[in-house]
Amino acid sequence: MKIRKAIIPVAGMGTRFLPATKAQPKEMLALVDKPIIQYIVEEAVAAGIEQIIFVTSSSKRSIEDHFDTNFELEYRLKEKGKLKELKSVQDISNLASFVFVRQKEPRGDGHAILQAKDLISDEPCAVMFGEEIVDSDKPCIGQLMKVYEKYDAPVIAVERMPQEDLHCYGVIDGKKIEERTHKMTAFVEKPEPGEAPTDLIFTGKAVITPEVMKILENAPAGKDGEIRLADAFQQLLKKKGDLYAYEFEGRRYDCGNKTQFLIASVDYGLKDPEVNKNNRFTEYIKKRAAELD
Repeated sequence: MKIRKAIIPVAGMGTRFLPATKAQPKEMLALVDKPIIQYIVEEAVAAGIEQIIFVTSSSKRSIEDHFDTNFELEYRLKEKGKLKELKSVQDISNLASFVFVRQKEPRGDGHAILQAKDLISDEPCAVMFGEEIVDSDKPCIGQLMKVYEKYDAPVIAVERMPQEDLHCYGVIDGKKIEERTHKMTAFVEKPEPGEAPTDLIFTGKAVITPEVMKILENAPAGKDGEIRLADAFQQLLKKKGDLYAYEFEGRRYDCGNKTQFLIASVDYGLKDPEVNKNNRFTEYIKKRAAELD
């Protein structure tokens, strides 16, 4: 079945970016001239996704406003003859069909995904966490969709991580069946140092099936009161269900991390023709690097 819908959980508080996120969602922090969340939506649309389902909270109204039509702004831009800017604003609301549902209390990413259950029905769908950007020629979620189409089973995006950082992530184990594809046998959430089965971590993008949604629906909350997608993956594997991992092509930026966000800002700035006009930004970066060497 074709993947038509993507769930993007964006209900988190973004405490790592306080005070910048006191009055705006972390997903609305900008890389050059677009908020993080727009890059994620554009990735989904480039892969053929038709409907975006945002799972939000009461503090995320600006995300809904960003993907809605702003008649006053469009009128003023048209009046001033700023047609390029007008088109860039109008294009946002036309990217896809947008639906917004609320997660009334913070009970984990799995609980957030469950809020979209009725909108997904019995379809497979994409899940894209609201702070993970992948810069690639082929949309990362599109790469996962191709694996799903081949094996008709859930698939998650993974990448290799240094051993000293593995304890911060969900780590997979499995058998490599193609150059980048693994059939999973285990999912270990935040393993103790030295106990990770591999160096492959889950990176916040997945294609899930109705079976995964059903597991989430029946999953008990953990000791912290939260229901997590990682727990559903573990339960699926215990039931001997098929679950695949794909080492995607592209450069990932975890924009929920301050350092990664700043690195992404530099990299996207270097690629932007206006920011890097006549290589001025490139030359500045080189100059600063030499001064710090």
